[in-house]
Amino acid sequence: MSQATATSPSIPARVRRVLMRGAGHLPPALLRLGAQFGRVNADGERLSPEMALTGWIAAHLRAFELAGKPVDRARADLTENAATLTEKLPPMAVEEDLEIDGPGGSIPATRYRAQVDSVGLVVFFHGGGFVQGDRVSHDNLVRRLALSTGADILSVDYRLAPEHPFPAAVDDALAAWRFAVATAPGWGVRTDRIAVAGDSAGGNLSAVVAQQVRDDEVAPCLQMLIYPVTDVTGKRDSRREFADGLYLTDAHMDWFIDHYVPDVEQRADPWVSPLLADDLSGLAPAYVIVAGFDPLRDEGIAYADRLKQAGVPVTLDRAGSLIHAFANTTLISPDARAAVDRIGAALAFAMR
Repeated sequence: MSQATATSPSIPARVRRVLMRGAGHLPPALLRLGAQFGRVNADGERLSPEMALTGWIAAHLRAFELAGKPVDRARADLTENAATLTEKLPPMAVEEDLEIDGPGGSIPATRYRAQVDSVGLVVFFHGGGFVQGDRVSHDNLVRRLALSTGADILSVDYRLAPEHPFPAAVDDALAAWRFAVATAPGWGVRTDRIAVAGDSAGGNLSAVVAQQVRDDEVAPCLQMLIYPVTDVTGKRDSRREFADGLYLTDAHMDWFIDHYVPDVEQRADPWVSPLLADDLSGLAPAYVIVAGFDPLRDEGIAYADRLKQAGVPVTLDRAGSLIHAFANTTLISPDARAAVDRIGAALAFAMR
């Protein structure tokens, strides 16, 4: 995978060195400061010190600003800053770069396998608001999932907006899913053990894929939706309660949506807002995990509720102490590690 190069200020070296020590080595004074920044949300959940610090850093460094920033610079900043939080993980038994035939050309992807044999396959779509993110920014997360599940993880670089607005990302996600189904037997994976997963924008794509392949011969054994985007037509209470200061902001969401779906009339399309689909019955079982201090929390909960009402088996996991993008903070946050471990365990259970 090619590494992006930052073209604007990212996390200062001093802060970077502190973060790279990991949660077990963060200075006690820094954790006490994080505790002071901590807050309790309207549901009585308390923000962890590590997440409070992460939110404070994001709110005070230009690397995390998006308004007025060129898209290529925003992408490079995200990828470089993600590298700050990379854990030292064991090597993979298989790490294979692939090219998938897609409707708009070749779709890059990487298959990770942690051990010789595999229990299944997870088709993974990264987050980043449909504008940022790639296999590099989410490399640590997918490696962790490969290790914890014992499954192959196929990490997909779908096309990004604004160069490729809606529906390009969905078209690529569907092409990647069908490639995985066709190719899995050659990797020694049974087609009834293929799950779809993603975080944030990737959670949105996972939900849309699950809806669109519901009647295919092979549907997901699980849809793993990690703080997903499910409805871009309005703003629920969590968008207002956590509008600023916690990494993902309300303004960021507006920036992402304006780039991905500039045509306002398209935003109610279930391919954009899967919560608004008329019929959710018969979908794959779902595991929906939301963060307690995330602007997207309430739309994730609303999607889980609608799935339950439609008779779909659903687990709703409320990671109350965490913020958006916690899955990329396992180096510094014990609570994030525990949440990602639950994600891995749920995927492994579904592929038994």
